[in-house]
Amino acid sequence: MGNLLEHIGVERDRVHFSWISSAEATKFVDVVKEISNKVKELEPNKKFVKDYN
Repeated sequence: MGNLLEHIGVERDRVHFSWISSAEATKFVDVVKEISNKVKELEPNKKFVKDYN
């Protein structure tokens, strides 16, 4: 899957798959916070940002 995403221009760090049970609310919150912080650290993906200048 990673190779396909990279082929279309999506870096590996922008996508995360995780199996979380509906009974694991705390784990869900932790995973969302972790991934959100990682994505915020990345610059915008220039392939998908339109330049209006």
